[in-house]
Formats: sequence, structure tokens, C-alpha cells
Amino acid sequence: MRSPVDWERLGDAISVTAGARGAVYAVAATAFTEPTETLYRALDSGDLADELSALLDRTGLDVEAPDLAVDDEREILSARYNDLFVVGYSEVVDRTDGTVQNYGPPVSLYESDYRPEASWNEVNLDLARAYEHFGCEVDQETRRNHDHVRLQLEFMGYLCRREAAVDPDVAAARLDFHDRHLRVVATGVAEALDAEPGTGVYGEFADFLDRFTAADVADLDRRLNGGGES
Repeated sequence: MRSPVDWERLGDAISVTAGARGAVYAVAATAFTEPTETLYRALDSGDLADELSALLDRTGLDVEAPDLAVDDEREILSARYNDLFVVGYSEVVDRTDGTVQNYGPPVSLYESDYRPEASWNEVNLDLARAYEHFGCEVDQETRRNHDHVRLQLEFMGYLCRREAAVDPDVAAARLDFHDRHLRVVATGVAEALDAEPGTGVYGEFADFLDRFTAADVADLDRRLNGGGES
């Protein structure tokens, strides 16, 4: 996702708490992609776990860090990612005529799959409007729909940094985005992974994201509706 603000130039102005939350969302976004060599090295060495723990200490939220230890080689971890999030499967539902039902992957990373009360078009149009309102656009080369969890995490990270650096009133928009979108997909992915065996680091990441977004919502709600500062 592309944003219109030069965050490197504004880096010194970003408050510690909101900036750290934005960085946590950025780390979480990388977790829901097929592991690159760089990401795998960061996981395998423990560097990513250390970075995430250090960031959590500065978020002002009481959220336990996930266990990001990996025992798999990169190829196995990549296969696990594809088995969980990418590769669908087929099932013969009528052996008399050979009717086959095609299914998506066991765990969807798209919010619309966790919104039975809303259409795909409604979810994605609402997200497109939110991204556009804040001057962000989806990189068309990624070929992801607007409701993909990674795009939502990148957008929330952007909102955190914007809130801290240039516009404190964005806190209200963050709470609204949580309620309308991010909490829905974060909880949906976490519950779907909890029902699958052998999810490894992805199950840890999803459980952490569910807990972290819940804590962020509670803090935002307290600040905006109950008074006080985090």
C-alpha cells in the first residue's frame, strides 16, 4: 500500500506509543505473506521476535508477545503457508455423476469471507473509500483485493503513524476502522487457524494479532469515550 507521507522525514516527530503500534502492525503485515528468505532469517535467528518484544514494550498495551520460534526449514514453512492460506481443494459431492465441489484454502485472509451479512462488493467498496480518504492506494501489482488482511494491517500502521505525527484526531478513525473491518478479519483468521492442526508460527501470529487489536480497541475506546491518555 502506498501512502502520501514521507515518514522518514517525520520520524523524529512520531510519538513513541503510536509509532510503536504502527510498527507492530507493519510487522504483523509481513507475517501474512509467503516467507521470503529475509523474513525466514529474521524468524529463524530470533531477530523478529526480539524486535516485536521491544516494540510491544513501547506500545503502552499489556499484550504478551507470541512465540515465534521456528523448527522448519524455509521450504517447509513456505509449504505450510500455502497449505493454510493459498491452495484450495476439491471434493466429489456426487459420485453418481462425478459432481465436484471446489473449495478455497482452509483459512481465508480476506475479510469478506468472515462477513456473511455483507456482500464482497460492500466490504471492498467501503475499504476502498477509507483508503482513498486518507490518500492511500493499493499497489495493483500485488493483485490483492482491498479486504486482504495484509492491506488492512498496512493501512492501520499508516493511520497510527499519521495519528502520532500529523493528526491526533485520526485516533477516532482508527477505532472506526477496527470496528468496521480489522477486528472482524483478525478474529476470523485467528479462529479459523485455531481449528486447523499444525499451524505453527502462523497460529501464533494470528492469536497475537487478535489479542493486540483487541487491546488497541480497548485503549482507543477508553481514551476517546472514557477520558484519559494512554
